Amino acid sequence: MNGFRLDHWLQDRVIRGLIWGLLRLPYRWRVPLCGWIMAQVVAPVAGYRARVRENLALVLPDLPAAEVKRLTRAVPDNVGRTIIEIYSGAEFTARAAATAPEGAGLAMLEQAHAAGRPVILVTGHFGNYDASRAALLARGFRVGALYRNMKNAGFNAHYVAAISRIGTPLFPRGRAGLADMVRHLKSGGMLGLLIDQHMGHGAPLTFFGIAAQTALSAAELALKYDALLVPTYAVRLPDGLNFRIIVEAPIPPGTPEAMTQALNDSLEALVRHHPDQWFWIHRRWKAAHQVQTESGPDETG
Repeated sequence: MNGFRLDHWLQDRVIRGLIWGLLRLPYRWRVPLCGWIMAQVVAPVAGYRARVRENLALVLPDLPAAEVKRLTRAVPDNVGRTIIEIYSGAEFTARAAATAPEGAGLAMLEQAHAAGRPVILVTGHFGNYDASRAALLARGFRVGALYRNMKNAGFNAHYVAAISRIGTPLFPRGRAGLADMVRHLKSGGMLGLLIDQHMGHGAPLTFFGIAAQTALSAAELALKYDALLVPTYAVRLPDGLNFRIIVEAPIPPGTPEAMTQALNDSLEALVRHHPDQWFWIHRRWKAAHQVQTESGPDETG
């Protein structure tokens, strides 16, 4: 089998089995249970707790030890909830659809939709990033989504199927999805994408005051196709199951760098209010961590 990897196959089998078992449970039980499994079983083994601590030490070094300990458990809990929600299909979309979007940008979003003007909806790995898409789709907005294929092809296949059940169209990053994505925008559609992962070809913009390689593509698309550039988020509520859907005011046109920095600042402000809802397990500041690793022995030796 071309490209077959035993480790990927085994990972996929475990994930499929876990998801299958959780989906047998009522929604109100499966979501917190998957959060618990991710926080208490997967995170310690996969090194997620260490990753959370490393990122917090880099950008929030004065955070009290008790809060750091809380976040090492709360962050993967939110990740686990998000994963099983995405696989819950109609049950998840119905819950998201029952939430009315709010915020300073909602009226302009509705105006753009009525006028057939394209919109770039930008979010991050925060709360459940697909809840806002589901809520807007339920209200008749033509929201497509850009996604990145995962390295594990087996997992990627059923993950893409799961996010497709939330809504379509979907466009893979790269040439494969580019033409369809452009047609969707030119027809007045909306495109949702995430910008908070390390992108080697991105610009070294700041996030929490530290340089983080950030893709400029959202701003570049907005400028090229005269689209609104709108930050939107789904904030998980204290019950752990429901959300606030926030549509912020559009980012004013400018240089791609300035517009993207404004997007970083928007997400940062929200994460500071809800630090347990952002995916601190990502390697967001690769260059900064590399500098720390290389300079550490010289500074302490």
